[in-house]
Amino acid sequence: MSNSADSPGTGSSPAGPRRFRPVRVLTAGVFALAGLIFFTSFNTAKGTNIRTDTSLLKLSDLIHERSRKNGELDESNGALRRDIESLAERDDGSTRAEDDKLAALEENAGTQKLKGKAISVTLNDAPPDATAKLPGYPEPQPDYLVIHQQDLQAVVNALWKGGAKGIKVMDQRLISTSAVRCVGNTLILQGRVYSPPYKITAVGDPDALQKALAESPAIQNYMVYVNVYGLGWKVEEDGAVTLPGYSGTVDLQYAKPVE
Repeated sequence: MSNSADSPGTGSSPAGPRRFRPVRVLTAGVFALAGLIFFTSFNTAKGTNIRTDTSLLKLSDLIHERSRKNGELDESNGALRRDIESLAERDDGSTRAEDDKLAALEENAGTQKLKGKAISVTLNDAPPDATAKLPGYPEPQPDYLVIHQQDLQAVVNALWKGGAKGIKVMDQRLISTSAVRCVGNTLILQGRVYSPPYKITAVGDPDALQKALAESPAIQNYMVYVNVYGLGWKVEEDGAVTLPGYSGTVDLQYAKPVE
């Protein structure tokens, strides 16, 4: 049997137009993009290992380094302020009554040391493998097990309401412009970073302070998480303690429009 003249594969058939093959174009585009990524990575690395090079500080390391530096600057600023005040007292020409009035204002502002009976409140995260201890409660979500900003603020607000004469959070004295803020699982206070457990110390009448803590609705809600999921909560009477004076800047910082 002979082949037909128009059968596929015969040399006598005229060649038809070539079809456009999008797969070839797509493949070329993928290789071009891969080459661009490789070149960009090489240009960025500049000969360093961008995965494991120890010279590249982690963000957390940078934050803690800045926090340590801020602490040193606060101590230096406090020492300079004490020297200036000592020199000013020699030649200011003020009367005893004026000096007493100034001292009272400084005490109220929190810039001077404060001694008196105190209590301390310590808050801590729950164990990461915590489960519900009481029936009827759901198994914990991750945010059930960590201290939040509102928890710290609730304690500070209750202590002020209970008549605290001065409050220290961790190792820093609070003043009227202090802001207790949390970012993730860390506390940022006046330019310094802290991790749990968080300790808050207040000078005042211990009985009145503890009563204010017990009556705070926000703290009552927090105590549910203490009892169910194991968040840390400890209140202690410290006897006579001395709170440090605030040594940071008292200048207000605010944003300015770009001209």
